[in-house]
Amino acid sequence: MDAAAAEPAGEYVPWSEVSPDAARRLLIAAVEAFAERGYHATTTRDIAGRAGMSPAALYIHYKTKEELLHRISRIGHDKALEILTTAADGPGTAAKRLDAAVRSFVRWHAAHHTTARVVQYELDALGPEHRAEIVALRRQSDAAVRRILADGVAAGEFDVPDLPGTTLAVLSLCIDVARWFSVAGTRAPDEVGALYADLVLRMVGARPAAAPRSS
Repeated sequence: MDAAAAEPAGEYVPWSEVSPDAARRLLIAAVEAFAERGYHATTTRDIAGRAGMSPAALYIHYKTKEELLHRISRIGHDKALEILTTAADGPGTAAKRLDAAVRSFVRWHAAHHTTARVVQYELDALGPEHRAEIVALRRQSDAAVRRILADGVAAGEFDVPDLPGTTLAVLSLCIDVARWFSVAGTRAPDEVGALYADLVLRMVGARPAAAPRSS
């Protein structure tokens, strides 16, 4: 699966936020080119050619190559934040919410590994203003995971002496899936999500929530 991968019914459809169709085609072509060649080695001619359009047509929809990267990065980071905050705000124990967060986050990075590689690893190619905007979104994602971990510690479910460090470790583990995942491998995105959820729960020393004390 890649930038145009299909989702089950009712789930996120990649790049449905982008219109018209020509702009969407160019964005998908850019994702593929950036993932394959890297942002700096990709030209606007490369992107237009992959989309079956002329280089001049690209500038009708995107003023610069960096604007394309920003659009890709913004959509991807908005999706990441949505996944993590939905889990953090969900019902159940901290362990249940952490399991949901990791499963969903890893699944997205595996199912959309081409897109995720660009979203997660081309941050430094953005201009200062766009980079600051994306960094702010990443901090919100970090805060969502840290909140789940803090809730687990407070409830006696997790043993996490270093909340910032553990948050970074959890997110790094999930994000790295985009770097190595291949559809030719032996595990499907759902299976990788389940594996990583189990690993993360072990990492934080998950145990049953403390029973309320009787009065």
